[in-house]
Amino acid sequence: MSILGLTLLHGGLTQPEIIRASGLPQQTVSRLVKGLIERGMLREEQRVSKGRRGQPSMFVAAEPGFAYSFGVAMMTDALSVVLMDFAGNVLFEELTAMPSMAQRVVLEELDVLFEKALAACRVDRKKVLGVGVGISGYNFGKGARFNTPRQLDEWALIEIDDVLNSHLGLPVWVENDGNAAAIGESLLGVGRTYQNFAYLFIATGIGGGIITNHQLLRGCNGNAGEIGLILPSQIYPHPNLEILRQIVTRHGIEVDSVTDMLERFDVTWPGVDDWISRTRDSMSLIVSALAAILDPEAIVLGGRIPKELARKVIPHVEVYDHYRRAEPRPLPRIVLGESPGDACAIGASMLPFKRFFFSGI
Repeated sequence: MSILGLTLLHGGLTQPEIIRASGLPQQTVSRLVKGLIERGMLREEQRVSKGRRGQPSMFVAAEPGFAYSFGVAMMTDALSVVLMDFAGNVLFEELTAMPSMAQRVVLEELDVLFEKALAACRVDRKKVLGVGVGISGYNFGKGARFNTPRQLDEWALIEIDDVLNSHLGLPVWVENDGNAAAIGESLLGVGRTYQNFAYLFIATGIGGGIITNHQLLRGCNGNAGEIGLILPSQIYPHPNLEILRQIVTRHGIEVDSVTDMLERFDVTWPGVDDWISRTRDSMSLIVSALAAILDPEAIVLGGRIPKELARKVIPHVEVYDHYRRAEPRPLPRIVLGESPGDACAIGASMLPFKRFFFSGI
């Protein structure tokens, strides 16, 4: 893992900590750190003393103002935009409910949100490295062509990066929404505790991403982590938020869309417990399959699911085991996502940085 990647992951490190984490010789680390400081990518924040004699260790962290990036989450009924600095701080975040996800409407809204973010944060557009985009759908293995849900018809089967690059005038990288969220979680969330985890992206559908040794497992065509395909939908209800919307609506809660529901969500609403009861077997099958195949340290419930709902779901999820000789095998922990905000947009905003600077994570 690169020195830049390590400092981002840990929020800053001393040189001895970088040496231990990277396995590089002390002289190499000193030379590289000095060069990164001179180039403005790292900064010396303070000196840390461990109560020992001699010169305290230099503590270095990513320089926030070195560069910036935009992250965009393209959902079936909403658009989310994040502006992030080089240290992984979210400077601006806004979600907009969209009556239409047609190209013209989305591009116009992106123009508004980008200018609003730059003005609010006083960021020079010339310092924006690029744009990362997370979108729902299956990748075709090459380029940025996705087979999207019907609500995103105008974005289906086209080179999305070319369309956005031409309009925005910035380099664009596109990733599946579950993969993008898993990247963000790896860098700014539970990845600071776990190197290996499976991420469940629960939104209008259910997908996910797999992180192994801080690396995204993309598969041959970029579709690893499509956990919704584990379940035959005719037999098992998918644990997604569109089904939750339908259930709470039948129980008398008036919501116009998933975005509307999430803006006003109350875990005590009638129908919430019904959704948990109907989907717990599905969730248990998914989690058990991930545990058996991947043997991760953790399985993360994330995406757009409200944390109070995810917290209520966890006790109902069973990871199947034989309990042979009264000794269960080591099982992954089921934990909440910790990414600070829209997981997909935050993860997408890391794509330009990851491409150029934060290798190995």
